[in-house]
Amino acid sequence: MTDALQVKGLRKSYGKKEVLKGIDFCVRNGDIFALLGVNGAGKTTALECVEGLRKYDGGSIAINGSMGIQLQSASLPAHIKGMEAVHLFAKWNKASVDTSMLAALGVNGFADKQYQEMSTGQKRRLHLALALISNPDIVFLDEPTAGLDVEGRLSLHEYIRTLKAQGKTILLASHDMAEVESLCDNIAILRDGRIAFAGTVNELTEAVGKHYNICIKTSQGTETFEADNIGESLTFILKDYQEKKLDIQDIQVDRGSLEQHFVRIARGE
Repeated sequence: MTDALQVKGLRKSYGKKEVLKGIDFCVRNGDIFALLGVNGAGKTTALECVEGLRKYDGGSIAINGSMGIQLQSASLPAHIKGMEAVHLFAKWNKASVDTSMLAALGVNGFADKQYQEMSTGQKRRLHLALALISNPDIVFLDEPTAGLDVEGRLSLHEYIRTLKAQGKTILLASHDMAEVESLCDNIAILRDGRIAFAGTVNELTEAVGKHYNICIKTSQGTETFEADNIGESLTFILKDYQEKKLDIQDIQVDRGSLEQHFVRIARGE
């Protein structure tokens, strides 16, 4: 098995409601992979099945390597201190504490702070440190930068790239499309319990089509238009501005954001 993870025909129901309807996806060794989907698409259920936190009804999950899981929230005692949690998890995993990893994540800065007193960003960093204690081959990250400021997000992104450089496989769940586009090698989009798309970000753009954003600035303000045919749309828009005798100060055209492409696939548009 050359892939870090293979999921085939995964099914899961809650009563009569079928949440996962036989999904298939794989994650290559050393890749950063994102599983995406709007609320209710089955993303959380799929991840929990893969992580071993929830039983599934059918299909197969094959994992090649050890796992470390960073959940969005953790049931740590309110009064446990940061370094106490680190040593506790190290003992559970029969592992030594990687001081360089703690330093890179900034855990030393709140080592003696109680969990209940930590900021959201500090908790995120501690959760990731605990997930990495056993030096896993595959790391699951659930909204790893939620609640972090810009500097904290950039720092954590850089560390995630460091993990990839070390040969680790990263499975990411995120609502931040800019984060996904910046970090991920491949993505899969769930829609109504099925995989609606699997591939790279560029392949997603091609699958959606040539969807453009046109931003035009005049002395009266800025207007934004969406278009599938850039030539025809620009001709029509510029003619309209000319008839209204509006002086154009600036024009910007781009292919649309990953978020827009994701929404189109996720909603079946």
